[in-house]
Amino acid sequence: MANRRASITDLAKTLGLSPSTISRALSDHDDVSEATKQRVRQLAEELHYKPNQLAAGLRRGRSNTLGVLVPHITGHFFPQVVHGIATEAAKLGFNVMICQSNEDVLQEQKNIDLLMNSQVEGILVSLANSTHDFRHFEDVRQQDIPLVFFDRVVENFEGSNVSSVMLDDYQGAYQVVAHLIEQGCTRIAHFSGPLHLNIHKNRHQGYRDALTSHGLPVDEELIVFCEMNQKGGSQAMRQLLKLDQRPDGIFSSNDLAAVGALQVAKTHRLRVPKDMAIVGFSNEMFTSLTEPMLSSVDQRCEQMGKTAVQLLQKMLKTTPTRLGPPKPIVLKPKLLVRESSQRR
Repeated sequence: MANRRASITDLAKTLGLSPSTISRALSDHDDVSEATKQRVRQLAEELHYKPNQLAAGLRRGRSNTLGVLVPHITGHFFPQVVHGIATEAAKLGFNVMICQSNEDVLQEQKNIDLLMNSQVEGILVSLANSTHDFRHFEDVRQQDIPLVFFDRVVENFEGSNVSSVMLDDYQGAYQVVAHLIEQGCTRIAHFSGPLHLNIHKNRHQGYRDALTSHGLPVDEELIVFCEMNQKGGSQAMRQLLKLDQRPDGIFSSNDLAAVGALQVAKTHRLRVPKDMAIVGFSNEMFTSLTEPMLSSVDQRCEQMGKTAVQLLQKMLKTTPTRLGPPKPIVLKPKLLVRESSQRR
């Protein structure tokens, strides 16, 4: 027992009692004498016995555990969403089991299987950027396990046990481009991620619509699809600087790519924001540490996590009066204007 956790069976063998008697004694049942309860408690303390809460929950038909699947737990956004999830889950009496896909759809599929086999009561998930096939989520839906997508969602994936919470990415992007136009920018470039992901598709559309509604043309050579990281942003910026007429503003679909652009601008002795204004998206913690500080869109990540848990809780509390799943919730974005885009 020195190398493993003590069990009810260990206590029962040592005391010459049945496992059921040990269990009732630890639960303070009236049909077990005080003397026996005292013997059991004393031995449990000596052996550092801890009850298996998961097994106990499953015997009651509940695991009290929520599964969480995120693309990664680096940066600021997803850790903050997970913090919101864990905080709200604890308030509601749930434990949290966290997995990451590392942006790999095969790992995402394995994690979904793991969570289902662990008999979690519900799953909260944000898609990997390589996910095009959603059959593993169909398995979750068919087993009637509550499923809440957040941030990166499967569009038009409906069911009585499916809902979602996301940011109004379209409106966030529209606000960015409108702000850059107000600052005097007329050639605004856009760094975008893959359009099969709702977040990039909606940000891309917000960019295009904002230009059109303000009377500016959509110039396809100013739209660069790149990896949404620092290296991708650097490469995209170098591509733009080869144009005969360079942009005077950049809207990046995330902050890391925006920082890559900022660094390349500095090496080319461009003044930000005077020569080129730059705005990112996500409000990562480093945005207030760059020089100049980076304008960005706050995604309300902690609130997103809390709201996702609340949606899942509503699905767990199914009542005869509920006609369908809770409606998807769309959070309002907030543009945080800092030095990198303030030209006026």
